[in-house]
Amino acid sequence: MTRIVVVGSINMDLVTLAPRFPDPGETLTGDRFLTIPGGKGANQAVAAARLGASVAMVGCIGDDAFGRQLHDGLVAEGVDVAHVARVEGVGSGTASITVAGGENSIVVVPGANGRVTPAQVEAARDVVRGADALLVQLEIPLDAVEATLRIAQEEGVPVILNPAPAQRLPLEWLSQVRFLTPNQHELAAALGAAGDADFRDLMRRAPCPVVLTRGEDGAWFSEKDEEPRHQAGFKVEAVDSTGAGDTFNAALAVYLSEGLEVAVRKACAAAAIAVSRLGAQDGMPRAGELADFLAARP
Repeated sequence: MTRIVVVGSINMDLVTLAPRFPDPGETLTGDRFLTIPGGKGANQAVAAARLGASVAMVGCIGDDAFGRQLHDGLVAEGVDVAHVARVEGVGSGTASITVAGGENSIVVVPGANGRVTPAQVEAARDVVRGADALLVQLEIPLDAVEATLRIAQEEGVPVILNPAPAQRLPLEWLSQVRFLTPNQHELAAALGAAGDADFRDLMRRAPCPVVLTRGEDGAWFSEKDEEPRHQAGFKVEAVDSTGAGDTFNAALAVYLSEGLEVAVRKACAAAAIAVSRLGAQDGMPRAGELADFLAARP
């Protein structure tokens, strides 16, 4: 069984379904409201577990009702939560999400996610050791991200860094990762480049292999010193794009042992399934569903 470690955020998603996005200053009547477990870290952990991996999560939750729900939700999905810390006196992270026309608009409040520390990551070294891959994002403090990269390198564990939310990153960090998995905006930000630069040029400039997600267009990918290759997206009826990128990252990690080209194809397919369903974690496919989806699209 593939062993995955995820270091990252754990949120409660507060989701409003609306006929469209409101204009500034406008009050709009929505169609439905939902509370759904989320956060980039937790989403990637759940997606990887549903695809059949053995998953350990490193992160923080608050001592509120959301924290209890988030903890129990991870346990129900089979995720090891031994290194998920409950922070007293702090609320759990939240993401206020409006979904309209298959797209989303998100405001994140970090809450307890801001309390993830290098010491907490160091305490999880035992689960990092021997893992097949480690997933990390940027919704936790950057010193914890830096510690994660260092510990993974010391333990010889390949890192998939999802550089979201977008920001400039030290080249030293990028040189330590097995794959960087941005969209075009995130890649430009990570490299400190112009946002309108050609994404293929940006991929060539990166000091590490890049798997670039491009929504309906699928993904572009390359190993180091290799020309970017394209995996077309899978056409589905879009319902909610929340969590699709997290599903992609998880599938990439789970199937990486089958080769990069196969892993990217499966990751695009898993993300397409997620887009066709409402909710981040609720929409994530299981391994059997992914196999059936791909069998129908040879």
